[in-house]
Amino acid sequence: MSNLETDPREIRCARGGDEGVEVLEGRAVPLGGPRAMTVTRTLPHVHRRMIGAWCFVDAYGPEQAEMRVAPHPHTGLQTVSWLVAGEVLHRDSLGSLQVIRPGGLNLMTAGRGISHSEESRLGLLHGVQLWVALPDGHRQVAPSFEHHAELPVLSGPGFAATVFLGGLGGVRSPATAYSPLAGAEVAVDGDAELPLDPAFEHGVLLLDGEVSPLPAGPLRYLPPGRDRLRLSGHGRVLLIGGEPFAEEIVMWWNFVGRDHDEIAAFRKEWMEGDGFGTVRGYDGEPLPAPALPGVRLKPRGRTR
Repeated sequence: MSNLETDPREIRCARGGDEGVEVLEGRAVPLGGPRAMTVTRTLPHVHRRMIGAWCFVDAYGPEQAEMRVAPHPHTGLQTVSWLVAGEVLHRDSLGSLQVIRPGGLNLMTAGRGISHSEESRLGLLHGVQLWVALPDGHRQVAPSFEHHAELPVLSGPGFAATVFLGGLGGVRSPATAYSPLAGAEVAVDGDAELPLDPAFEHGVLLLDGEVSPLPAGPLRYLPPGRDRLRLSGHGRVLLIGGEPFAEEIVMWWNFVGRDHDEIAAFRKEWMEGDGFGTVRGYDGEPLPAPALPGVRLKPRGRTR
């Protein structure tokens, strides 16, 4: 997905009732242009830029919509595509052509550079698009793409958690991860108590239904030190987490780098070179990169 219009300064943050809990309000962002479908972006946030290595959370739907995101580049991150309803076609410059449906995972590792597009026919769409920042030792890896149609499930009283990235409660996803992570969709049916890694910070987002104590819309941040999460109700929840990311990054448009000059070089390569390859089969032109800001981009940590 394209990181268009990503100025997180308009996003509000409110402290939750529990110590250290933050309720991160999202904002509406047009995906792929002003006439495209709208997503709700809760990360990056004006206060909290990352949860573990997770650096980007877009939620969309449920709505009747057509996704059409033209070819665009990525560096230094993994894109994680997860659907609750509908289907989306992924194309990339490696030649990958893969439809994602609910319960399956599309994972694209940009590494030193890749380009891709996403599109769907008009119909019911509901899902999330997530980014994971690659740690310095792995951010120059060769680009790659994985599709996992079947994923492991952690079950307990009142819940069933499909683990799509990293690990949760001893259950591990087969997808490639480059830092300690947790990513799962949790179906809640009654009173549930999920195991958490106390070394991780976590984010929880209500996808559908009614699940206490989660409000509809915001991303709920939980600091490290918790070994369980109590939920009650009936619905589906997104759970992400990871060890606090120690490195400072620059995230601008669709790039994750380490300083202004690196980001400027990525932009120049996309506009003038061929280092990101070509997405074949998409009916339309690639997205042009926006102009760089008039000030130098500064590396930032997990929080402002």
